[in-house]
Amino acid sequence: ARRANTSSSTVVRFAQALGFEGFPELQAAARDEYRRARENGATAQDLTTQPLFPIDQTEFETALGADHANMAETARKVDRDEVTAAVDLISRAERIVLCGTDQMAFFASYLRHLLMLLDLRCEVVASPSQEGLARLGRIDQSTVLGFSAGRPHPPVVRAMKLAPHRRAATIAIADATLSEVAKLADHKLYYSSNSPAYVRSHSALLALIQALAYGVYALDESAYS
Repeated sequence: ARRANTSSSTVVRFAQALGFEGFPELQAAARDEYRRARENGATAQDLTTQPLFPIDQTEFETALGADHANMAETARKVDRDEVTAAVDLISRAERIVLCGTDQMAFFASYLRHLLMLLDLRCEVVASPSQEGLARLGRIDQSTVLGFSAGRPHPPVVRAMKLAPHRRAATIAIADATLSEVAKLADHKLYYSSNSPAYVRSHSALLALIQALAYGVYALDESAYS
């Protein structure tokens, strides 16, 4: 309790919240887990992984820790088949339409930049303006990528609904499995965006976008170099 700068009663309540009668039972369970890990061949380094920050971490460190956790969560849950399908669609597309509004417009534009470096034809729909609606009207046989963070905006949903009628393939990049954009898409790439701050975390989204572009590049490095 002293090392954690808290009271012994708080430690007891913590142990009880984990399902133990008290702290001695938690200690015993920890020793048993340690013993089993050693018997199964775990190294000392595996057993002594240090946390990113001290227990009394600052708000700055808390936000960085959340970004780190989002990256790990996204990597653990990535679906390799969905990634392969998305990379294949993008690499073969004659035209790519990237739909993202508000904060997602930045990430749609960034993916457009990365793909245009590979000589892929891309357009961004970032608003329900007349120009944006005109671009949606020209998605015939394209590959449409819809970006969503939380509740998707109407132009993105409209693009995903319109795509099947124009024989366009669809890919959703979303932070929620129940996102309407994800439900409408042929292929889905999820990322974690949990954050203690007043805005969502986009570190995992940025990593996913860069990895997706690199996947396209890696299909034929000599052609793109």
